[in-house]
Amino acid sequence: MTGTAAARLGAREVASAMVATRDLLGRHQATINRLNVFPVPDGDTGTNMSLTLESVVAEIGPLDGVRSGPEAMQAVCAAIAHGSLMGARGNSGVILCQVLRAIARVFSGDPAGEVGPGEIATALLTAARAAREAVLRPAEGTILSVADAAASAASDAAGRGATGREVLAAARSGALVALWRTPEQLPVLAQAGVVDAGGAGLVLLFDALLVVAGGAPPPDELELPDAVRATLATADDGPLAGDGRAAPGVHELRFEVMYLLEAPDEAVEPFKQVWAGVGDSIVVVGGEGLWNCHIHTDDIGAAIEAALDAGRPRDIRVTDLADQVEEEHWVRHASAPEPPEGPPPVTSVVAVATGDGVRRIFRSLGVESIVAGGQSMNPSTSEILAAIEAARGDEVVLLPNNSNIRPVAEQAAAIAAKKVRVVATRGIPEGFAALLEYDPQASGDENAEEMGAAAARVVAGEVTRAVRASDSPAGPIEPGDFIGLSRAGVVAVGRTLADATCGLLAELIEPAHEIVTLIEGHGAAPAQVRRVTEWLHAQHPDVAVELHPGGQPIYPFLVSIE
Repeated sequence: MTGTAAARLGAREVASAMVATRDLLGRHQATINRLNVFPVPDGDTGTNMSLTLESVVAEIGPLDGVRSGPEAMQAVCAAIAHGSLMGARGNSGVILCQVLRAIARVFSGDPAGEVGPGEIATALLTAARAAREAVLRPAEGTILSVADAAASAASDAAGRGATGREVLAAARSGALVALWRTPEQLPVLAQAGVVDAGGAGLVLLFDALLVVAGGAPPPDELELPDAVRATLATADDGPLAGDGRAAPGVHELRFEVMYLLEAPDEAVEPFKQVWAGVGDSIVVVGGEGLWNCHIHTDDIGAAIEAALDAGRPRDIRVTDLADQVEEEHWVRHASAPEPPEGPPPVTSVVAVATGDGVRRIFRSLGVESIVAGGQSMNPSTSEILAAIEAARGDEVVLLPNNSNIRPVAEQAAAIAAKKVRVVATRGIPEGFAALLEYDPQASGDENAEEMGAAAARVVAGEVTRAVRASDSPAGPIEPGDFIGLSRAGVVAVGRTLADATCGLLAELIEPAHEIVTLIEGHGAAPAQVRRVTEWLHAQHPDVAVELHPGGQPIYPFLVSIE
């Protein structure tokens, strides 16, 4: 049927459209990323939408296995619904997931296993409504407006007796007109001189559907106004993202939290209301007991704790949005990292870390490749494996720097083509200590032995904030208290960051210790840092104190004692 202008779409055409959408988003993701306009993005819009479709295509499997008929259509639609839900990334990816799931729901219900003009129009109307309902605070001038316009144009065309291909062409035309109008609806877009990033990605879905319906070749470039092209050509600062959330206040929120939530459907509306008081850019999609949840917030603990009241969260991902701004700025001004000088090492080091300062320290200590991750931010096996394979050395030492990440690191090491040794560092301070013994020209086995021994010698601790009441050996803990953690567990509790940090140091420092290193993360205000250093100078005048800006989330202080 593909290639016939008036064709109805069967299972194979629908599956092919997902592949074509994946390919188009991959081809144009850099341009879509460049359309990000809010000072703090929800990740890169083009990248997030592309990754969502990657998950869909992987769920569908090889196209040569797709047959025709109602059962085949139901199987393809089930794969689209599940793949998009499990793979949705960022605000834009979650909204795109809702669009795809709604289309799949309508298409799968066709008794003939083929959809024509009426079903296509109905699917797009359902998708537009579902996308808008998924966003707690919808805003015009976003992907939602583009979806509405596409659905309206498709419905009008179907009502006039248009063919399936003509309905899709009308939807695409309506979406493009709405995309070009987004700066009129959302002032932040007009100020930046761009159109909505998520809406631009959605237009590519209609381009892909037209390709499989035989209506048009895939576009070589995004169809954007000349003024927007000029803006993209001259912009030289950080991300310029508007994907369905209202603009006010977004720039004040530091973290993006995403997870899958296993919860009964009736628990989700109360859950969303709790989230409404925690942050913004809230999108919750899914059903039948499984939900993909997205929020921007400054309170990571509260965002996760809300899920515990509703059900069971899993696959939790926390992204430091400010780090993304910094990274995007770096990418703009240096499109590729400077290649390492000199001959390749015998052994390279790959480390898992987050925080701009932490990454800089790792680089200075010889780490060749850094995988983004940490507490509540677990990278995938494939991400770690890609860093291993990209390393220049024939052998690799891998530093997970978190106990929760170690199993994934071990799994990546087991399937890597290179020889990989995992040094089981449980935190950033142990990773720093291990790297002091790193010898690029030594073998992986030799490095692993020396680096492992160095990591074991360091006394490490960390300070974070409690999200719920509990008991501990250091006393009762109330929500909002700061807690000092050693490898033995909670050893200090304080109402202020300085109190908990000084309590932790009092438990960890011994007479033989000479150096205390404090790595400052988010929440370590100058006054709190000063209180801690003054306490150290008063209580341990013979101990040298080193301060390093780490920029890590969750832990205002990481502590290393030697």
